[in-house]
Amino acid sequence: MAVSGLIMLGYLVAHVAGNLKVFFGPGEFNAYGHWLRVMGAPVLHHEWALWLVRIVLLAAVVAHAVSAYQLSRRDIKARPTAYVHRRKRSSYATRTMRWGGIILALFIVWHVLDLTTGTVHPGGFEEGRPYQNVVDTFSTWYGNVVYIVAMLALGLHVRHGFWSAAQTLGVGSARRERLLKVLANTLALVLTAGFVSVPVAVMTGVVS
Repeated sequence: MAVSGLIMLGYLVAHVAGNLKVFFGPGEFNAYGHWLRVMGAPVLHHEWALWLVRIVLLAAVVAHAVSAYQLSRRDIKARPTAYVHRRKRSSYATRTMRWGGIILALFIVWHVLDLTTGTVHPGGFEEGRPYQNVVDTFSTWYGNVVYIVAMLALGLHVRHGFWSAAQTLGVGSARRERLLKVLANTLALVLTAGFVSVPVAVMTGVVS
C-alpha cells in the first residue's frame, strides 16, 4: 500500500504541474497535451510512453485497492468486536481514509470518461484540444462539484497516507515525526489548492 501510494503521489505532483499550464492559455496547454502523446520520440512510437505511464498507474491503483481490502480484512479478523470507546485523538483524515478511497476510485472512472475518452463529456469532446475540454467540463455545476469534492477527499487522503507510508517504510521516527507531518500537510494543501484552482479559474472567468 505504501509503495503504490507513493507512485500515485509522484504522478499527482506531475499532474498538478501540468494542469497549471492552463493558466498560460490554450496554445501552451494544448501543446502540453500533444507532448504527452509524443514524449519519448523518436525512440518510442506515438503514445507508447503515455500508455506505459497509464499501465504503471493502473497497476498502482489496483495494488492500492487490493492492499486496502486485505488490511481491512486483517483488522476485522484481529478485532472482530469493535472498541467500546473510539480514540478521540484520531484525525478526521484517518477516520475517512476508507470513504475517501472509494470517492477517489469513483472519481477516477468519471475523470477518464470525461476528459480522456469523452464519453460523458459535456458540450462535445474535441480530440487534441484539452484546453477547450477542460473549460467545457468546469462550465457545468456538476463538473465543478464532482471535481472539488474529489480533490478535498484527495487532500485528506494524501495528508494521512504520506505520513503512514513513511512509517511503513521505516522512514518515520520520533525525531522526524513533526517534520513528516509538516511535509504531509504541505503536500496535501499544495495538491488540493493546485487542482481546485483550475475549476475556480473557469468559474470566475480567469480561464475561458
